[in-house]
Amino acid sequence: LNLMNLKLPSKWRVLSDHMHADCRIFEVHKRKMLRESDQKEGEFYVIETNDWVNVLPVTSNQEIILVRQFRYGTEGYSLEPPGGVIEKGEDPILAGQRELREETGYSGKNPKIIGNVFANSAIMANRCHFLMLTDVEKSADVSFDPHEELETVKVPIGSLRDLVKSGEISHSIGVNAIFHLMMELEIG
Repeated sequence: LNLMNLKLPSKWRVLSDHMHADCRIFEVHKRKMLRESDQKEGEFYVIETNDWVNVLPVTSNQEIILVRQFRYGTEGYSLEPPGGVIEKGEDPILAGQRELREETGYSGKNPKIIGNVFANSAIMANRCHFLMLTDVEKSADVSFDPHEELETVKVPIGSLRDLVKSGEISHSIGVNAIFHLMMELEIG
């Protein structure tokens, strides 16, 4: 399937970029932009933040380690892969291993990036990387960030589809990470 032969919409060029708000973990930028095809101008807001990593830790028993935590945006609990912010200049693999250890106390072998996606390309410029580890085992105590409190949940890989279908796993990036894991493991 070759989608590149289609006529692409016009690109927009940045005319000016000003930080609108500094919100500690992200910045909101106000950009004045110009559409190349007809010279139409518009103002758009873009969230600038670090890349993220989601970890897909697989045990030798074909289970995956997930975390359940309270999410401030939805004001509810979310079951999702462990993960977090990649610090400036940090390798996504090392960041994922660090986040897994901090959030669950687990570590594993054979680290491999199995994909990445833009978090929300309509308003955000960052990517989320998906790291798979195998033979994960409990190796340390958890070390939560000041505002973290997580429950570690072990589920059979074969139950992931049902957990997504039922809405138990509903975090969009977590669902995307699970889709990449299923492709990697060739689970239909």
